[in-house]
Amino acid sequence: MTPPRPAPSRRALLRALAALPASALVVGEAPGLLGTALAAAPPSGSATRYTIVPFLNSDDGTVNVYQSDDATDFRLLKSAAYRPPSDRIRDAALLKHTDGFYYVTYTTHTWQDPSTTIGFARSADRVNWTWLYDFPVPITGLSRAWAPEWFVDGDSSVGVIVSCSVTSDEWIFTPYLLKATNSALTAWSSPVALSGIGPNHIDTFLVRTGSTYHAFTKNETTKYIEYGTASRATGPYTLSRTGDWAGWGSYREGPSVIQLDNGGWRIFFDGYGDGTYYYSDSYDAFATWSTPRGLPALSGTARHFTVVKETVPGGPSLATGVRRSLRSVNYPTRYWQAQSGLLDLLVVTSSSTAAQKQASAFTVVPGLADPGGFSFTDSAGRHLRHYGFRGRFDADDGTSAFARDATFVARTGTATGSLRFESYNYPGRYLRHYDYQLRVDVADGTDTFRQDSSFVPVTAWA
Repeated sequence: MTPPRPAPSRRALLRALAALPASALVVGEAPGLLGTALAAAPPSGSATRYTIVPFLNSDDGTVNVYQSDDATDFRLLKSAAYRPPSDRIRDAALLKHTDGFYYVTYTTHTWQDPSTTIGFARSADRVNWTWLYDFPVPITGLSRAWAPEWFVDGDSSVGVIVSCSVTSDEWIFTPYLLKATNSALTAWSSPVALSGIGPNHIDTFLVRTGSTYHAFTKNETTKYIEYGTASRATGPYTLSRTGDWAGWGSYREGPSVIQLDNGGWRIFFDGYGDGTYYYSDSYDAFATWSTPRGLPALSGTARHFTVVKETVPGGPSLATGVRRSLRSVNYPTRYWQAQSGLLDLLVVTSSSTAAQKQASAFTVVPGLADPGGFSFTDSAGRHLRHYGFRGRFDADDGTSAFARDATFVARTGTATGSLRFESYNYPGRYLRHYDYQLRVDVADGTDTFRQDSSFVPVTAWA
């Protein structure tokens, strides 16, 4: 946090709402702001990790590597991590294979030039890459093979969906499926067109749930991402959602869809028309989607990527049933402190009064809404919860809304031993200090926000 700065336009409203008694507002947040999605913690002793390797808006000859623990706040792991020995790397799709290696496949030339191959590279650690080969896609009269996307089917077979055009109609693309014929991913079947999607569709991404295949594909004519289903990977697909069916807008491409820890689905796509990289969530089997939000750390820099989700050992740890004080990472003399029913960040030292020390100590308990998360109680037994997006303390009223407001999912902080606390019912919002008040704000992808939202649990002051 920097010293006091201009507040967001609704800050005064939120502060006023936070000071009202619970009876003055609908339980939860202000009307119209109630969250519908839920955050979720990975299994104990593990962490969720999301990795992307986008090519750059400023340089399509290399890729950066980013990772995230919440699929929203992506941090740079390595810049310029891989540059192929020749040509370009665009539309890089990432796979974690059963052999333990990471693989990327990618477009090998600029959009202006003919491009009849797709490239492959491999890494053991996601940051150091080795070029493997460029594969000539065996289609007669091929002009361009673009935007290869990995697809792993229910039988664990590995495929690549690649958008191809022929010289007689070089700007009309059709998606094809290539299937690996060996575990080394060095030999491929003949390409088979995905029927039913129709011509001039590109960047097709497949998801399988049960026996249904779901295709997210860009209509290159209308510039909308469309949706269809089939009973086989190669179709025939029925495109049942076209136009601006999800509210994502046009001039969108590069869809990548993953399932979150909470069971919902998140789509990422490149808003190349306005320079923003977006994500949007669905909790009703792809029928409806949340209003798309930008990824600030990536927008304007990253282009067309695939997201790989893994469960890895480690992750944040916080004991329950013990009292702790929570110290700010970037203001290390300041601690969480309950003040007049609200949570602030105040200076506490050995010379502070007993009352100040008592107000800066909290009992950590399993999350009221999810024991994989955490809740905090003050010395009076009141629970920390967000209300009007402000941290405050109230008695548990036994409702599910209160339980969700009072539950937070621990994420790794910016300093050793530090944690960040994501809102359970507003994923992507974190407890952070702002003008020395604790709020639940949307992560903006900056280092300042990450530090503002990082706290070190230490021995309780009282």
